[in-house]
Amino acid sequence: MNIEIKARLKELKDEYKKGQERLIALEQETANLSNTMLRISGAIQVLEELIANDATVISGNGNSELETAKNIKK
Repeated sequence: MNIEIKARLKELKDEYKKGQERLIALEQETANLSNTMLRISGAIQVLEELIANDATVISGNGNSELETAKNIKK
């Protein structure tokens, strides 16, 4: 009986250790993915600003889109 209990205890400890290792790996993967998404978000913002600036230049008045919208309402 004692041998069976010790064997089961060892199995559970091994499973627990594997679980801890997997959790650490998942946390690292989550951090990496968050960083990647942050970089992508920054790139999206830059590209959107470039598009907005191009639209302003094309309109030829030098106003931002927000200022243009305010002038239309007046």
